[in-house]
Amino acid sequence: MSLRALILIIINSLIFLVIVVLSITFYNQFSNVLEDRILLQLNSIKTLKKVQLENLIEAEWHQFLKAPFSDFPADAFHLIDIENNIHISGVYDLTTYHKQKITSIGLVAFDGNQLKIKILDYNKIKNILLERTGMGNTGESYLVGEDYHMRSQSRFLPEKLPFDILVKSEGTINAFSGQEGRGVYKDYRGIDVYGVYSPIGISKLKLVILSEMDKSEVIVPLENLKKRLLGLLLIITFLAIVLSLFLTRIIANPIINMKKSLKIMADGNYNQTNEFVLNSNEIKEMFEALANLKKSLQGAVKFSNEIGKMNLNTTYIPKSNNDSLGKSLVKMRDKLIEFRNNENKNRINTKRQLVDGLENERRRLSRELHDGIGPLLTSLKFYIENKVDNTEQRAEMKTIVDNTISEIRLMSNDLMPSILDDFGIGAALTNYVVSINKTSGITIDFEDLTKPTNSKITKNQEINIFRISQELINNTLKHARSKTIRISLSEFDDFISLFYFDDGCGFDIKNIKLGSGIINITERVEICNGEIKINSTPGSTIFEIELPIVNE
Repeated sequence: MSLRALILIIINSLIFLVIVVLSITFYNQFSNVLEDRILLQLNSIKTLKKVQLENLIEAEWHQFLKAPFSDFPADAFHLIDIENNIHISGVYDLTTYHKQKITSIGLVAFDGNQLKIKILDYNKIKNILLERTGMGNTGESYLVGEDYHMRSQSRFLPEKLPFDILVKSEGTINAFSGQEGRGVYKDYRGIDVYGVYSPIGISKLKLVILSEMDKSEVIVPLENLKKRLLGLLLIITFLAIVLSLFLTRIIANPIINMKKSLKIMADGNYNQTNEFVLNSNEIKEMFEALANLKKSLQGAVKFSNEIGKMNLNTTYIPKSNNDSLGKSLVKMRDKLIEFRNNENKNRINTKRQLVDGLENERRRLSRELHDGIGPLLTSLKFYIENKVDNTEQRAEMKTIVDNTISEIRLMSNDLMPSILDDFGIGAALTNYVVSINKTSGITIDFEDLTKPTNSKITKNQEINIFRISQELINNTLKHARSKTIRISLSEFDDFISLFYFDDGCGFDIKNIKLGSGIINITERVEICNGEIKINSTPGSTIFEIELPIVNE
């Protein structure tokens, strides 16, 4: 084996071994720290909820002792079983005595021979347990009775009655044996979770509380770390091989030159002048060049990764005019930016053409209905009034024709309100809101702040604003269960502002599967080069839309 090969094997083996050991050590330490932190966080949440529940029950118990509540829904319970099994005042889990197995935490007191019972408001318990601050996407806290059936609502099985869910997991078994603990085990869904558990220590109440989070969510950072460590291992190994090649050349070349000199001297030639001089300044310059090369390559790789992720706002400065790699990457980025801009323009133009074509077709159909079929029906009505002698038949035929004319008028107005062309967007929306108010049973307040004269709102913008408002109102009527809608349309010197509010149930913009209604709204805003902001919570859904003032 040659000296150069031996040096390469030793150097790279040592580097690889060190990197692997450090990576494994760091990964294991990070894994242990993450696991401890998750379990500590879950334990804190569990302890907080447990204390809140115990405080709630204690407070209700003391209040109950002062003035026992006698309005007990006896018809909902097997009262005889309660009287036969409960003989001491205290707090009990009465769920098993409920005829429909609805979770019932009962406060029981004996006033002489009279049994008085108060059922704790389940919503108070539910509000405490369903508070998910710090629980991630899959965390939940819940109660389990001594029969291993759940006593609080499952966030994963909301359609099921808690009592119908069997929870015989390692956590519940340990908790009912009197232990407080934590660990990784399978929950009632058969899914591995990180969980903490403990019994509820109040009076005669035999319940345990558990706080859990899916293992799959917890290990996401570990999987990401593993991929990064593997990538780092490959990169460092590659750089180590390149670097060791340079080092072996520096170390081996003097020896090789010395070997050549020794051979020449062994042949009897002592006048040879092939001397190898090792200059420290040259070594320093070589290492500086290598460091610069490494830095340049790292910058180029980072820049390439950002371009690969389509982050085209990233910058890179070529090291010199001879940096062909850097100049090529910058040129590629500029071409991608140009291509993306052109694609966006073409996409928006295509959408604009489709929407314009759709609105033109609606306008044509509206005109055909109004100017074509409308006069024919009016002529038919005159004919019936003048030519049909039978009074009953004439009245019946006139009613049919009048209904048809009204339906045609409504269809024509839905396709393209004539008031929009005649009086503008403010009047069109006012008229539309009035008609919805009459038929929907919902209160809609519309504020028109457009300029009555010299308005710069274009016809295309008026049509798009009208369609957007229609879509928003329709979505609220169909899905929001709202009582009030407020709409404000304002015209400024440089932009148009459409503000929309309803007090419905709201939606989660991050998780909800957006339907064609929201897509149609965003596309119409986009083709008008506008901006849209959506903020939705229960009781308040707000759309803020701004369109720039343009001149056609």
